[in-house]
Amino acid sequence: MRATLAVGGNALLEKYDRGTAEEQISRAEATARKTYKFFKDNDVVLTHGNGPQVGAILLQNEFSSSISPAMPLDVCGAMSQGNIGYFLQTSFQKVFNETGVNRKVVTLITRTVVEGDDPAFRNPTKPVGKYYTRDEARVLEENNGFVMKEDAGRGYRRVVPSPIPIDIVEIEQIRYLMNERFVPIAVGGGGIPVVKTDGGYAGVEAVIDKDLASSLIAVELDVDSFIILTAVDSAYINFNKPNKQKLGTIDIEEIKKLRLEGHFAAGSMLPKIDAAINFVSKTGRKAIITNADNMADALAGKAGTIITA
Repeated sequence: MRATLAVGGNALLEKYDRGTAEEQISRAEATARKTYKFFKDNDVVLTHGNGPQVGAILLQNEFSSSISPAMPLDVCGAMSQGNIGYFLQTSFQKVFNETGVNRKVVTLITRTVVEGDDPAFRNPTKPVGKYYTRDEARVLEENNGFVMKEDAGRGYRRVVPSPIPIDIVEIEQIRYLMNERFVPIAVGGGGIPVVKTDGGYAGVEAVIDKDLASSLIAVELDVDSFIILTAVDSAYINFNKPNKQKLGTIDIEEIKKLRLEGHFAAGSMLPKIDAAINFVSKTGRKAIITNADNMADALAGKAGTIITA
């Protein structure tokens, strides 16, 4: 089977982690140990988010700008691809070597094409960085000009433009690596956002949603299955309420209906649902939303949210 496996931020950081390199390598290794069996007989491209990490890079930019020039957001995204790729590549290769998985992991700096006139540039929505209290968020709004929004009831985060991804520049390189039995780590953090120009491509100030970019790469690679790993075992309706209900196997029309009814939080489960809908509608194949602990059972149809045509 050919698959795209999108790992969520919790694969590297839990909510109360400080974000040290040691923490992130440890989290990455734990994810690898829960999922390595899937890589034995399947060709997989691994994707990941970068919200907390790129937010930390932006903070480092801010506090050191008087000494070292601050980098634009697209460059910060590239930096995050490098360091997260390093954490994942090191951890997964270690586990593969220990468990006899005959695969080599390689991180590919990846650019994702967006439209220069995408409405997202006028309406920032993508959370980056750490969580803040409302009072802390007000200070950042007043002193730094940041746009701050509540993120799924967990606190306030800075939001930046998140345009829709339309193409992957390095898609042929990724396809080649998969065909040669490598495990490419690609479109990290949704990919470095670029627009097409007469001379090639130019970076833009934005962050692309990693689930939507992962869905795009899954479609372009024509994979058999699109798997989104997140912090919860499945998608829910009425999440965090006494009457919450787990969603198991569900067809695309029903999940679209639930989406329109507002059951999925923006910046949290909603982009995962949208990514799954995009993949299933364009391929007719299944998308899975679950966590690393339940991935094997979800692949067998026994756990997680499985969206079908």
